[in-house]
Amino acid sequence: MTTHSPIFIAEVSSNHHRDLQRCIEFIKTAADIGCDAVKFQLFQIEQLFAPEILAKSETHRKRKDWELPVSFLPELKQSCDEYGIQFSCTPFYLDAVAELAPYVDFYKIASYELLWTDLLVACAKTGLPVVLSTGMATLEEIDQAILTLKENGAKDITLLHCVSAYPTPENECNLAVLESFRNRYKVNVGWSDHTVSSAVLNRAVHKWQADVIEFHLDLDEKGDEYASGHCWLPQQIAPVIQGIKLANVIDGNPEKQFVASEASDREWRADPLDGLRPLKHIRPHF
Repeated sequence: MTTHSPIFIAEVSSNHHRDLQRCIEFIKTAADIGCDAVKFQLFQIEQLFAPEILAKSETHRKRKDWELPVSFLPELKQSCDEYGIQFSCTPFYLDAVAELAPYVDFYKIASYELLWTDLLVACAKTGLPVVLSTGMATLEEIDQAILTLKENGAKDITLLHCVSAYPTPENECNLAVLESFRNRYKVNVGWSDHTVSSAVLNRAVHKWQADVIEFHLDLDEKGDEYASGHCWLPQQIAPVIQGIKLANVIDGNPEKQFVASEASDREWRADPLDGLRPLKHIRPHF
């Protein structure tokens, strides 16, 4: 019997306030609650939204305040190394792939960029692992994305089932897709969470054997995206992670044998000769 322990990725998203110390606090917190990786996003709104959208929408222009400064990258990587956690980031423009390459342990490609072949190619050609989210996508679109990654050198691919609704209703999670992905693409699979539901995370791991769980994290309800309702707080997610990891310890070894904690009681079983406790050989010495 083998145990199953997923990789947990804490997604900082745009909750960092462009504050380096807050970014580092996210890294420390992610490590403290049991995560294996922390992920940021690298975008510039002029290379994220079409100019006619920015011209008309103040809401989209305000996302300028959500940009992660490229100058933060060396210190973010250093902090991840210090806390023993992997550093990842999502590139949202082509030059970001090269800017991230010296620092990230793996790339994460967002659902909204799944159709962008040039970005897939650029990430694949670095040779680094790639995690790809699939919100809103059809199987045909995912087929093409996986083919593009593999044809351009990606060897280590993880495909995340994702529902791009913020938050996601539990009855729309369709976690059974994880098995379909695993059988169809022969890659690691996982769940990118927007539900803030411990039931969903536990089901993804224990029923569908998710290799990766990604979730959005905020520190204090003050992150720019927290109000949308799809971000976990540390005190919410920590017991979920601990419980999932504890399950592997609980499952243990399939071979039945007495364990250390019950060894002392073995002598107090009923003796087979008279049915009385403890075993006869220890009675004279009691």
